[in-house]
Amino acid sequence: MPVSEPHRALSLLREEENMFRENVAAFAKQEIAPLVSQMDARGSFDSDLLKQFFELGLMGIEIPESLGGAGASFFMSILAVEELSKVDPSAGVICDVQNTLINNALIRWGNDQQKQHYLPRLAREWVGAYALSEAGSGSDAFRLSCQAVRSGDGFVLNGQKSWITNASEANLFIIFATVDKNAGYRGITAFLVEADNPGLTVGPKEDKLGIRASSTCQLLLDNCLVPEKNVLGEVGKGYKIAIEILNEGRIGIGAQMVGLAQGAVNYAIDYAGERQAFGRFIREFQGVQFPIARVVTEIEAARLLVYNAARLKDDGKNFVQAAAMAKYFSSEVAEKAASLAIEIYGGYGYTRDYPVEKYYRDAKIGKIYEGTTNMQLSTIARCLWPSKSS
Repeated sequence: MPVSEPHRALSLLREEENMFRENVAAFAKQEIAPLVSQMDARGSFDSDLLKQFFELGLMGIEIPESLGGAGASFFMSILAVEELSKVDPSAGVICDVQNTLINNALIRWGNDQQKQHYLPRLAREWVGAYALSEAGSGSDAFRLSCQAVRSGDGFVLNGQKSWITNASEANLFIIFATVDKNAGYRGITAFLVEADNPGLTVGPKEDKLGIRASSTCQLLLDNCLVPEKNVLGEVGKGYKIAIEILNEGRIGIGAQMVGLAQGAVNYAIDYAGERQAFGRFIREFQGVQFPIARVVTEIEAARLLVYNAARLKDDGKNFVQAAAMAKYFSSEVAEKAASLAIEIYGGYGYTRDYPVEKYYRDAKIGKIYEGTTNMQLSTIARCLWPSKSS
């Protein structure tokens, strides 16, 4: 019998994982950090920085080496998202959507022709975006109004998509539309649509509270003809693709929120060692020590939930409940950590001259996208009391 690897602590990384994490952390500190405030104020991601993401292999982490990617694990993607998000959660979500949603969907559901055509581009230069949400179907994701009508050897898509992350930079969209409204979720189909496809228009960027450097736009589909070869998976199987890929994406959002929380509390710890009050550094007061100690403990707990979900995914185990728990808890902790950081900074923390207010603005989205907090709790509850049909 083969000798299995001994059990190891979740936070104890393998040598290649630790080296990768350190490299991403160094890159984020050196290249991203100086641009964070500027990108946030401008509401757009630096194009040269995005090129560096590709050059470093951060946009094709799980894509096989034979197709131009790094051929690494899902866990490596999670490490990258966490480290980028410590410095800028906008950078983290760009990497997250590319790896955990777009690349994963193609790797798992694409046919050989689709993989050969798209994955090398996604590893090298193309940004991807995942277009499921609509104005009237956010958490109720499968009540889609976007329609796909068969026409010749393809489909004509009409409708609108809302809140699409990476839309402004995207070269490729995975768009979900229904081919038969009467069939409910069984009519939903996933389509691979290139950004220059006639009939597809990307709307202006939303003026958001947080993660402002990450573009979020509406998509307009007006008689957008998509060839049948660009159906991802099978016609009518889009619901299965969406559900399974979103479960993986939620681990990525968990990593983003853990990184955000750690980044915010790192600033708080440093500031507590610099600021003096009543003749002492404020780190010496229990009123400062204890809240930081509590939130640091909660961040570590959130990290372990995220790492556990990612390890389960890589090991081919059921990770649905673990992913929901990771996303739910990490988003709670991120908001708490960012709020505490502002309080430690006092009045300075409330101004944009200091970095912690941005973490607070960025944190709020964690409870909303890729399934609201209530959706995660609903998923956890369903795992506790599964129906016979499931």
